[in-house]
Order: sequence, then C-alpha cells, then structure tokens
Amino acid sequence: MWMRTIDWSDEKGCITIIDQTALPSKLVLLDIDHVNVLHEAILKLRVRGAPALGAAGGFGVALLARSIRANDFKDYIKKLTEGAESLKKVRPTAVNLSWGVDRVLAAALTGKDRAEVESTALREAKALADEDVAQCRAIGEHGAKLLESSDTVMTHCNAGRLACVDWGTALGVIRSAVEQGKDIKVISCETRPLNQGSRITCFELMDDRIPVTLITDSMAGHFMRAGKIQKVIVGADRIVEDAVFNKIGTYSHSVLAKAHGIPFYVAAPLSTFDFTRREKDVIIEERDPEELRRWNATQIAPAGVPVYNPAFDATPMQNVTAIITEQGILEPPISFARLKKSSSQKPYIRDRTKGVQDGI
Repeated sequence: MWMRTIDWSDEKGCITIIDQTALPSKLVLLDIDHVNVLHEAILKLRVRGAPALGAAGGFGVALLARSIRANDFKDYIKKLTEGAESLKKVRPTAVNLSWGVDRVLAAALTGKDRAEVESTALREAKALADEDVAQCRAIGEHGAKLLESSDTVMTHCNAGRLACVDWGTALGVIRSAVEQGKDIKVISCETRPLNQGSRITCFELMDDRIPVTLITDSMAGHFMRAGKIQKVIVGADRIVEDAVFNKIGTYSHSVLAKAHGIPFYVAAPLSTFDFTRREKDVIIEERDPEELRRWNATQIAPAGVPVYNPAFDATPMQNVTAIITEQGILEPPISFARLKKSSSQKPYIRDRTKGVQDGI
C-alpha cells in the first residue's frame, strides 16, 4: 500500500516524510522531530511540491507548538509566531508553504493555554493534510474530462502524489483518467538540474504501471512537432492573476505548446492561488550554483564557472489553456477579484465540459 508523502506519527510524536532525494534508487522514510530538521528537509527538497509544502507548513506549526521552551504563555505565543514566520521564509516562491503555516497558526492561536494550542495545531494540520488528498482527487476527476483515450500527455517536473500528501495534481489528472479506463501514455521531461521528472515522476508512473517515456527537457519541441504529444499538464507553485509560477522550464514548454496548437493545462488547488500579487511582485528562489556544477559528487562543469540557477519561471496566463482546480476548470481570462470573493464558498468556474457555471 502506498504511504502518504508527509504525515504525522502519533506514536512517535513527529512528522514523517518520504525522503525524495533518495529516489529512485531507494525508498527512505525520515522522522522529523525538530523544526530545524524540517527547515533542512524543505531546503534540500527532501519534501517538495506545492501541496506537500502546505502540509509541511501545517505540521511544522504543530511541531513548533510541542517543542518550544518558554517562560510563560505570552513568551510561548511570541516564540510560536516567530518560529512560524521563519518557517515561511525557507522557500519563498511556493505560496502553499506560507498558506499552510498561516492556516494552522491562526487556528492554534485560538487556544487558551499551551495544551489547547498544541492540540488545536495538530488537529488543524491533520485536517489540512486530509483535505489535500480529497482536493487532489477532485482535481483528478475534473481534469480527466479533458483527456481522451489514446492521448499522450507531456508533464514537467513532478506534480504527482510525491508533490502532494497523496494522489497528485497533474499526475492525479492522469491517474483519474486511467482509473476511468482511458488509455493514457505519458512523456516525462527529466527536469534539470535536479531531475525530478526522471527520478520521481517516472518512479511514480512506473509504480502505477502507467506507460511513461523519459525525454530531456530540450526534446519537447521535437516531440510536439512530430505530433507525438496531444496535451501538456503541469503543476504550479504559485498562481497570480497574470502568470503561473512552476519549475524552471515550464515557460518554454508553454511557448512550444502554443506554437503547435497543443492544450497547455495547469493542475493546482485553490490554495496555490495568490490573490495579493502579480508576476512582478513574486520573488523567484535562486538555488545553490553547485546544483549545476555537480551531480552528486561528480563535477560536470568547470569549478567556479558563473551560474544562474532560478528554481522557477513564470508562464504568462495567455499561454495557459485552462487551470484545473478541485472545484472545476478555469479558463483564462480569470477574474481574480471574483474568484477571491467566492473562494471560501463556491468559486465562479468556467467548466469547458459543461459551459459557464456559477459554482460546481
């Protein structure tokens, strides 16, 4: 039975994760019993993917609530709030991390004493994780309507169950279509420089016995021109009104898909939407230059060569055919003002399979 990517162990009183840096050669489970260890796990991509980072943020607050040493309740709340703010800054581009932290912290701060804060934080974090699974399932159900039997779908990076608590967003759409009996094949881009596509997406799909072919990132245009790709589906780390932020290379694929008349879909929960910023306001994380100079212990570029290593890029909304959410399918142009107003209830969704609807 497949385990959750990230969860809470009541027996051990800590967070448990699948260490994604060990894949695909081995499956390693890590117990995280201190927030500093969680910081390292997020920074080193032991846990990654927007929805999984949301769960990590939530469980991180629960872990903080249990481990803080304080002189009194006022000092305890101060340290809890400061620790939560520090956790949010570990990866600034992925909005779900901050969202998960903020949601669980807000619930925790309703507690009247330390015991109530701890129990409320853990209860809310578990609820967040359970909701992620349900949301991914719903994304899969809605998105599967866009896939036809015999489609070959290209994806970039990993937006599967290992990027979420379970099931996945982009790969969740593919899983749901296959579950419905559709014959779907996948082309997975390797996703340099850390190869999440080759290491993780291929691992997931092969484990599910879904046909997958691995290509380098630079081969996408060749395959599109040859007519070997019918759809592109990717995940997202942050969606603003004018752009989708996702793993570096996504923008290039969107340009190629648009040039070849191929639908380009984004699958993401509504928690990935940022209603407060536009593309120009978002900080794109820059990662260690050694990720390009070395592969594990092997040097693959001259030592000291200048490196620019952004983790994400921005895809303009005009390159996006539709965004698949847990509440339906959004086709640009999307009114973020209206979506924000109704997101806590039933968002205004344009579902191409059913026509224009107010809610689902």
